[in-house]
Amino acid sequence: MKRNMRKINDRAAYRKITEACRKQRNGVTGVTVADIVGRTSLPLAMVKELVPKVADEYSARLQVTESGEILYSFPRGFKSKYRGAGVFMRNLLEKIGKGVTMFSSWLFKVWIMVMLVGYFALFMLLALAALVISIGGGSSSSSDSRSGRGGGLYFASGIFNFIMRIWFYSELTKSLDPYYYGSKQRRPKSRPLHKAIFSFVFGDGDPNADWETKEKRAVIAYLQANKGVISLPEFVMLTGKKQLEAEEAISAYCAEFGGSPEATGDGTIVYRFDELLARFDVTDRSFGGSSPIKLLERFSTNKPGMNTWFCIINGVNVLFGGYYLYNALNTGVVGIVQSIARNGERVSHFVSRATGEAASYLYGITYALLTGVSSNPLPVITIGLGVVPLVFSALFWLIPAIRARKVKKGNQAIALENLRKVAFSRVWSSPHNVRSTDIAANTPEARPANLDKAQDKLIKEIGAYTQPEVSVGETGETLYSFPELDREKRALQTYRAGIQVQDLGGTAFDTDSKQI
Repeated sequence: MKRNMRKINDRAAYRKITEACRKQRNGVTGVTVADIVGRTSLPLAMVKELVPKVADEYSARLQVTESGEILYSFPRGFKSKYRGAGVFMRNLLEKIGKGVTMFSSWLFKVWIMVMLVGYFALFMLLALAALVISIGGGSSSSSDSRSGRGGGLYFASGIFNFIMRIWFYSELTKSLDPYYYGSKQRRPKSRPLHKAIFSFVFGDGDPNADWETKEKRAVIAYLQANKGVISLPEFVMLTGKKQLEAEEAISAYCAEFGGSPEATGDGTIVYRFDELLARFDVTDRSFGGSSPIKLLERFSTNKPGMNTWFCIINGVNVLFGGYYLYNALNTGVVGIVQSIARNGERVSHFVSRATGEAASYLYGITYALLTGVSSNPLPVITIGLGVVPLVFSALFWLIPAIRARKVKKGNQAIALENLRKVAFSRVWSSPHNVRSTDIAANTPEARPANLDKAQDKLIKEIGAYTQPEVSVGETGETLYSFPELDREKRALQTYRAGIQVQDLGGTAFDTDSKQI
C-alpha cells in the first residue's frame, strides 16, 4: 500500500514539475532545481530525483553554469519520446479514471436533485389526483363528507393553497425585476439546478484546499528574496501559526528544502536555505514580504432566495412523507367498499381492513392508484412514500445545519490565523509603543467575531515569545515595547548583509553545442 501511494505521489509530483518547466516561457528559458522548487513547493530531494527523468522524457537541453548548477530548457517543445502501447494505455487509463470521477460526482449531484424535486413533483401529482377525484365525486352524495375524506383532502388542498400563494408572490416580485419584462439587458446566466442544490447541502468546496502549497510557495519566495535566511517571527508572519506549531513547521521545512538552523554572532537563531538560492529566474515573488491570506468559507454561493425555496420544497416533502408513513402504520391495508347513495348512485369508500374505520381520502386514493402497480401497495407506501423521503429530507436539513456550524467555527479560526499574521507583521516592523488596537483587521478575512479579545490574545502570544516592556500612554492606553525583538531584527539584518549570494556565472557546458 505504501509503495502504491508513493507511486501515485511521484506521478503527481512528476506532472507538477513538467508543468513548471512548461510554464517557464514555454520551456525555452532555462530553470534550475531551485526555480522548480519555488514554483511547485515540492521537497528538494524529490525535485532532484524527478527533474532528470523529465529532462530525459522531453529531450531537454542541459547547460552547466560556471558555478556548477544545471539549467534545464526545452527548446524542442514538450513532446514525449516515449511511445508504445504501454504508455498509451497508461495515459488512457488516467483519462478514464478522471472521467469516471467527474461522472460519479455529476451523477451524485443529479441524484440529490431527483430525490428533492422528484418527490415533490410526485406528491403534488398524487395530491392533484385526489383533488380531481374529490371534485368529480363531490356532487354524488353529501354522505361523502362523513366518509373520512376530510383529513387527507384538506391536507392536499392546504398544501396546494400554500404553494400557489408562494408562486403568486414569486411572480409578483419577478415582474418587478428589470430583466424579466421589456428589458433589452440579458439576464445573468444562472447555475444549473443540480449544482445549486449540491451547493446548499455540501457547499462549494474548501477555498483553501491547496493552502499548503500556496503557503510553501510564499515561504520559499520570501527565502529566495532574502538571501535564503528567515527567522521564527518572520515565519509566523508568513504562516500565521502559533509559536510551537511554527517551530515544528520550520523544522519540517529544513528537512524538505535543505535548510539548517544557525546562530548569529549574538546568539540569535536563524534558518538558512542556501540550496534554494541557486536559481536562474530572479523574479521576486514574495508578495512584498507578506503572505497571501486564507479565504473565509461561504456556506453556499447560491442566492438566499434559492436556498429558501429548497427548504420549502423539502418541508413539503417532510409533510407528505410523514403523512403517508403515519397512515401506513395506523390505517394499514385499505379496501374499496361500494355503497348506494340517496340518489341511487354507487359511491366508493376506502375502509381499513385492519380497523374497519374510514381511511384518509388522499391515502385511500394513493392506495387505489398503486394497486395497479403492486398487489400489495402498503410496503410501497410505507417505504417509498414514507421512510425514504423522510430520511432523505432529514439528511437534507441535517447536513447543512452541521456544516453551517462547522463553517462558522472554521472561519473564526481562519480569521484569527490571518490576524496573527497582521499582528506579527505590525510588531516586527515597529517593535516599540505597540497598542493592541494597532493590530488592525483591514479585511473581513482577518476580523474574528470578538476583535478586542483577539487583539489582546495575540499581544500575549507575542509576549510569550519575547518579554515586553509595558507602559501607559498619555491617554491612559497600555503600550507594549519589545526591545529583544528589535535586537533580533537588527541582528538578522546584519547577518543577511554578510551573506554573498553566488552568481550562476556563464555557461561552462551545453548539450546542444557540446562545447566546454
